[in-house]
Amino acid sequence: MRENRTTYPEKKARMYSNIQEMSTKYNSMALIRLEKVRASQILELKKKLKGEVEFVSIKNRVVIHALEKLALPGVKDIIRELTGQCMLLFSNMSPFRLNLLLAKNKTMVSARGGDVASIDVVIAARNTGIAPGPMLTEFKDAGIPTKIDQGTIWIAKDTTPAKKGDVIDEKLASMLGKLDIKPIEASISLYTAVQDGIGYTQEELVIDLDVTSGMIATAHQEALNLAVEAGYATVDTIQAILAKAATSARSVSIESGYMTDETRNDILGKAHNQALSVIKDTDYTPN
Repeated sequence: MRENRTTYPEKKARMYSNIQEMSTKYNSMALIRLEKVRASQILELKKKLKGEVEFVSIKNRVVIHALEKLALPGVKDIIRELTGQCMLLFSNMSPFRLNLLLAKNKTMVSARGGDVASIDVVIAARNTGIAPGPMLTEFKDAGIPTKIDQGTIWIAKDTTPAKKGDVIDEKLASMLGKLDIKPIEASISLYTAVQDGIGYTQEELVIDLDVTSGMIATAHQEALNLAVEAGYATVDTIQAILAKAATSARSVSIESGYMTDETRNDILGKAHNQALSVIKDTDYTPN
Protein backbone atom coordinates (compact mmCIF):
# COMPACT_ATOMS: atom_id res chain seq x y z
CA MET A 1 0.00 0.00 0.00
CA ARG A 2 1.32 3.41 -0.98
CA GLU A 3 2.11 5.69 1.95
CA ASN A 4 1.12 9.33 2.01
CA ARG A 5 4.02 11.65 1.36
CA THR A 6 5.23 13.93 4.09
CA THR A 7 7.95 15.58 2.01
CA TYR A 8 8.09 16.62 -1.64
CA PRO A 9 10.92 17.13 -4.13
CA GLU A 10 12.48 20.56 -3.85
CA LYS A 11 11.37 21.60 -7.35
CA LYS A 12 7.72 20.77 -6.65
CA ALA A 13 7.91 22.42 -3.23
CA ARG A 14 9.15 25.63 -4.85
CA MET A 15 6.38 25.43 -7.44
CA TYR A 16 3.80 24.96 -4.68
CA SER A 17 5.05 28.03 -2.81
CA ASN A 18 5.39 30.06 -6.00
CA ILE A 19 1.81 29.35 -7.08
CA GLN A 20 0.45 30.36 -3.70
CA GLU A 21 2.53 33.55 -3.68
CA MET A 22 1.54 34.54 -7.23
CA SER A 23 -2.14 33.82 -6.55
CA THR A 24 -2.23 36.40 -3.77
CA LYS A 25 0.19 38.88 -5.36
CA TYR A 26 -1.80 39.34 -8.58
CA ASN A 27 -5.55 39.88 -9.00
CA SER A 28 -5.78 37.99 -12.29
CA MET A 29 -4.91 34.36 -12.98
CA ALA A 30 -5.37 32.68 -16.36
CA LEU A 31 -4.81 29.27 -17.88
CA ILE A 32 -3.49 28.39 -21.33
CA ARG A 33 -3.19 24.96 -22.89
CA LEU A 34 0.11 24.00 -24.49
CA GLU A 35 -0.93 21.11 -26.74
CA LYS A 36 -0.50 23.17 -29.93
CA VAL A 37 1.80 25.86 -28.58
CA ARG A 38 5.46 26.04 -29.56
CA ALA A 39 8.19 26.89 -27.07
CA SER A 40 9.27 29.73 -29.37
CA GLN A 41 5.85 31.37 -28.97
CA ILE A 42 6.09 31.35 -25.19
CA LEU A 43 9.63 32.73 -25.24
CA GLU A 44 8.58 35.57 -27.55
CA LEU A 45 5.60 36.46 -25.37
CA LYS A 46 7.71 36.40 -22.22
CA LYS A 47 10.00 38.99 -23.79
CA LYS A 48 7.19 41.24 -24.99
CA LEU A 49 5.14 41.09 -21.78
CA LYS A 50 8.02 41.12 -19.30
CA GLY A 51 7.07 43.04 -16.18
CA GLU A 52 3.35 42.78 -16.96
CA VAL A 53 2.66 39.05 -17.04
CA GLU A 54 4.24 36.14 -15.18
CA PHE A 55 4.34 32.87 -17.17
CA VAL A 56 4.55 29.89 -14.83
CA SER A 57 5.15 26.32 -16.01
CA ILE A 58 3.23 23.93 -13.80
CA LYS A 59 2.53 20.39 -12.71
CA ASN A 60 -1.23 20.05 -12.52
CA ARG A 61 -1.41 18.09 -9.28
CA VAL A 62 0.92 20.50 -7.50
CA VAL A 63 -1.17 23.46 -8.65
CA ILE A 64 -4.42 21.78 -7.60
CA HIS A 65 -3.07 21.21 -4.08
CA ALA A 66 -1.71 24.77 -3.87
CA LEU A 67 -4.94 26.40 -5.05
CA GLU A 68 -7.20 24.19 -2.95
CA LYS A 69 -5.19 25.15 0.11
CA LEU A 70 -5.73 28.85 -0.63
CA ALA A 71 -9.45 28.44 -1.35
CA LEU A 72 -9.59 31.74 -3.24
CA PRO A 73 -12.94 32.84 -4.76
CA GLY A 74 -13.38 31.63 -8.32
CA VAL A 75 -10.27 29.43 -8.25
CA LYS A 76 -12.39 26.30 -8.76
CA ASP A 77 -12.84 27.42 -12.39
CA ILE A 78 -9.08 27.09 -12.87
CA ILE A 79 -8.80 23.79 -11.00
CA ARG A 80 -11.61 22.25 -13.06
CA GLU A 81 -9.73 22.92 -16.32
CA LEU A 82 -6.33 21.64 -15.17
CA THR A 83 -5.97 18.71 -17.54
CA GLY A 84 -3.23 18.00 -20.04
CA GLN A 85 -0.22 20.25 -20.46
CA CYS A 86 -1.00 23.70 -19.07
CA MET A 87 0.63 26.97 -18.05
CA LEU A 88 -0.60 29.65 -15.65
CA LEU A 89 -0.38 33.37 -16.34
CA PHE A 90 -0.50 35.90 -13.50
CA SER A 91 -1.09 39.61 -14.00
CA ASN A 92 -2.83 42.70 -12.66
CA MET A 93 -4.31 43.52 -16.05
CA SER A 94 -7.80 42.55 -17.12
CA PRO A 95 -8.06 39.03 -18.59
CA PHE A 96 -9.82 40.59 -21.57
CA ARG A 97 -6.91 42.93 -22.26
CA LEU A 98 -4.45 40.09 -21.72
CA ASN A 99 -6.31 37.90 -24.20
CA LEU A 100 -6.25 40.73 -26.76
CA LEU A 101 -2.51 41.19 -26.26
CA LEU A 102 -1.92 37.48 -26.76
CA ALA A 103 -4.03 37.51 -29.93
CA LYS A 104 -2.12 40.50 -31.34
CA ASN A 105 1.26 38.93 -30.68
CA LYS A 106 1.06 36.37 -33.43
CA THR A 107 4.24 34.71 -34.62
CA MET A 108 5.15 32.71 -37.69
CA VAL A 109 6.32 29.21 -36.83
CA SER A 110 7.58 26.18 -38.70
CA ALA A 111 5.02 23.80 -40.15
CA ARG A 112 4.26 20.32 -38.92
CA GLY A 113 2.57 17.60 -40.92
CA GLY A 114 -1.16 18.29 -41.01
CA ASP A 115 -0.87 22.04 -40.35
CA VAL A 116 -2.88 24.40 -42.53
CA ALA A 117 -0.84 27.07 -44.32
CA SER A 118 -1.62 30.56 -43.02
CA ILE A 119 -0.07 32.17 -46.10
CA ASP A 120 0.92 31.26 -49.63
CA VAL A 121 4.12 29.24 -49.22
CA VAL A 122 6.55 30.78 -51.69
CA ILE A 123 10.00 29.28 -52.13
CA ALA A 124 12.18 31.84 -53.86
CA ALA A 125 14.82 30.95 -56.44
CA ARG A 126 18.11 30.80 -54.55
CA ASN A 127 21.03 28.75 -53.38
CA THR A 128 19.78 26.49 -50.59
CA GLY A 129 23.27 25.72 -49.35
CA ILE A 130 22.24 22.07 -49.13
CA ALA A 131 24.49 19.43 -50.63
CA PRO A 132 22.99 17.14 -53.30
CA GLY A 133 21.43 13.99 -51.91
CA PRO A 134 18.02 12.85 -50.61
CA MET A 135 16.80 16.47 -50.60
CA LEU A 136 16.69 16.40 -54.40
CA THR A 137 13.90 13.83 -54.18
CA GLU A 138 12.01 15.95 -51.65
CA PHE A 139 12.20 18.99 -53.92
CA LYS A 140 11.05 16.91 -56.87
CA ASP A 141 8.10 15.46 -54.94
CA ALA A 142 7.05 18.99 -53.98
CA GLY A 143 7.22 20.09 -57.63
CA ILE A 144 10.10 22.48 -57.02
CA PRO A 145 12.57 22.73 -59.92
CA THR A 146 16.20 22.52 -58.87
CA LYS A 147 19.68 22.44 -60.29
CA ILE A 148 23.12 21.58 -58.98
CA ASP A 149 25.64 24.39 -59.02
CA GLN A 150 28.91 24.81 -57.13
CA GLY A 151 28.24 21.66 -55.16
CA THR A 152 24.87 22.74 -53.71
CA ILE A 153 21.21 22.53 -54.62
CA TRP A 154 19.77 25.67 -56.20
CA ILE A 155 16.06 26.37 -56.58
CA ALA A 156 15.68 27.19 -60.25
CA LYS A 157 12.67 29.52 -60.00
CA ASP A 158 10.13 30.89 -57.55
CA THR A 159 7.65 28.16 -56.67
CA THR A 160 4.51 27.95 -54.54
CA PRO A 161 4.13 24.37 -53.25
CA ALA A 162 1.17 25.28 -51.01
CA LYS A 163 -1.47 28.00 -51.08
CA LYS A 164 -3.05 29.65 -48.08
CA GLY A 165 -5.50 27.16 -46.57
CA ASP A 166 -3.77 24.07 -47.97
CA VAL A 167 -2.85 21.23 -45.63
CA ILE A 168 0.92 20.79 -45.43
CA ASP A 169 2.02 17.16 -45.42
CA GLU A 170 4.96 15.85 -43.41
CA LYS A 171 7.39 15.77 -46.35
CA LEU A 172 6.72 19.38 -47.30
CA ALA A 173 6.84 20.44 -43.65
CA SER A 174 10.24 18.80 -43.27
CA MET A 175 11.58 20.50 -46.39
CA LEU A 176 10.25 23.92 -45.36
CA GLY A 177 11.91 23.50 -41.98
CA LYS A 178 15.27 22.85 -43.62
CA LEU A 179 14.79 26.01 -45.69
CA ASP A 180 13.79 27.98 -42.56
CA ILE A 181 10.42 28.88 -44.07
CA LYS A 182 7.72 29.45 -41.44
CA PRO A 183 4.24 29.40 -43.00
CA ILE A 184 2.09 28.93 -39.88
CA GLU A 185 0.69 31.93 -38.04
CA ALA A 186 0.36 30.99 -34.39
CA SER A 187 -1.22 32.77 -31.46
CA ILE A 188 -2.16 31.86 -27.92
CA SER A 189 -5.51 32.45 -26.26
CA LEU A 190 -6.66 32.09 -22.68
CA TYR A 191 -8.63 28.96 -21.93
CA THR A 192 -10.11 30.27 -18.70
CA ALA A 193 -9.34 33.07 -16.26
CA VAL A 194 -10.24 34.42 -12.83
CA GLN A 195 -10.05 38.03 -11.72
CA ASP A 196 -11.13 39.32 -8.32
CA GLY A 197 -13.01 36.09 -7.68
CA ILE A 198 -14.96 36.14 -10.97
CA GLY A 199 -14.37 33.33 -13.45
CA TYR A 200 -14.47 33.69 -17.24
CA THR A 201 -14.72 30.98 -19.88
CA GLN A 202 -12.79 30.90 -23.14
CA GLU A 203 -15.83 32.14 -25.06
CA GLU A 204 -16.46 35.03 -22.66
CA LEU A 205 -12.86 36.21 -22.98
CA VAL A 206 -13.09 36.72 -26.74
CA ILE A 207 -13.92 40.31 -27.68
CA ASP A 208 -14.68 41.53 -31.19
CA LEU A 209 -13.18 45.02 -31.04
CA ASP A 210 -15.12 46.36 -34.03
CA VAL A 211 -18.48 45.16 -32.70
CA THR A 212 -17.71 46.31 -29.16
CA SER A 213 -16.52 49.73 -30.35
CA GLY A 214 -19.71 50.12 -32.38
CA MET A 215 -21.87 49.20 -29.39
CA ILE A 216 -20.06 51.69 -27.16
CA ALA A 217 -20.38 54.45 -29.76
CA THR A 218 -24.11 53.75 -30.15
CA ALA A 219 -24.65 53.70 -26.39
CA HIS A 220 -22.75 56.99 -26.04
CA GLN A 221 -24.85 58.67 -28.71
CA GLU A 222 -28.10 57.37 -27.21
CA ALA A 223 -27.05 58.63 -23.78
CA LEU A 224 -26.30 62.08 -25.23
CA ASN A 225 -29.66 62.17 -27.00
CA LEU A 226 -31.48 61.22 -23.80
CA ALA A 227 -29.61 63.85 -21.78
CA VAL A 228 -30.42 66.54 -24.36
CA GLU A 229 -34.11 65.58 -24.45
CA ALA A 230 -34.26 65.59 -20.65
CA GLY A 231 -32.39 68.89 -20.41
CA TYR A 232 -29.65 67.31 -18.31
CA ALA A 233 -26.76 69.73 -18.70
CA THR A 234 -23.18 68.45 -18.82
CA VAL A 235 -20.04 69.59 -20.58
CA ASP A 236 -20.94 67.28 -23.46
CA THR A 237 -24.63 68.26 -23.73
CA ILE A 238 -24.88 71.95 -22.82
CA GLN A 239 -24.36 73.27 -26.36
CA ALA A 240 -26.93 70.88 -27.83
CA ILE A 241 -29.43 71.73 -25.06
CA LEU A 242 -29.02 75.50 -25.62
CA ALA A 243 -29.32 75.06 -29.39
CA LYS A 244 -32.48 72.97 -28.93
CA ALA A 245 -33.92 75.56 -26.52
CA ALA A 246 -33.13 78.39 -28.93
CA THR A 247 -34.82 76.55 -31.80
CA SER A 248 -37.88 75.79 -29.66
CA ALA A 249 -38.11 79.40 -28.44
CA ARG A 250 -37.88 80.71 -32.00
CA SER A 251 -40.65 78.35 -33.13
CA VAL A 252 -42.93 79.44 -30.26
CA SER A 253 -42.21 83.09 -31.01
CA ILE A 254 -43.09 82.67 -34.69
CA GLU A 255 -46.25 80.66 -33.96
CA SER A 256 -47.47 83.23 -31.42
CA GLY A 257 -46.52 86.22 -33.58
CA TYR A 258 -44.14 87.59 -30.98
CA MET A 259 -42.01 90.02 -32.95
CA THR A 260 -38.26 90.26 -32.33
CA ASP A 261 -35.30 91.15 -34.51
CA GLU A 262 -34.69 87.43 -35.06
CA THR A 263 -38.30 86.46 -35.82
CA ARG A 264 -39.63 89.52 -37.68
CA ASN A 265 -38.91 88.25 -41.19
CA ASP A 266 -40.30 84.79 -40.45
CA ILE A 267 -43.51 86.18 -38.90
CA LEU A 268 -44.09 88.63 -41.76
CA GLY A 269 -43.33 85.92 -44.29
CA LYS A 270 -45.77 83.57 -42.59
CA ALA A 271 -48.47 86.29 -42.52
CA HIS A 272 -47.88 87.07 -46.18
CA ASN A 273 -48.26 83.43 -47.17
CA GLN A 274 -51.43 83.12 -45.12
CA ALA A 275 -52.85 86.24 -46.79
CA LEU A 276 -52.10 84.85 -50.24
CA SER A 277 -53.82 81.60 -49.29
CA VAL A 278 -56.95 83.48 -48.16
CA ILE A 279 -57.00 85.51 -51.37
CA LYS A 280 -56.74 82.35 -53.42
CA ASP A 281 -59.57 80.63 -51.56
CA THR A 282 -61.95 83.65 -51.85
CA ASP A 283 -61.13 84.65 -55.42
CA TYR A 284 -60.35 88.12 -54.08
CA THR A 285 -58.71 90.45 -56.59
CA PRO A 286 -56.99 93.49 -55.11
CA ASN A 287 -57.73 96.90 -56.76
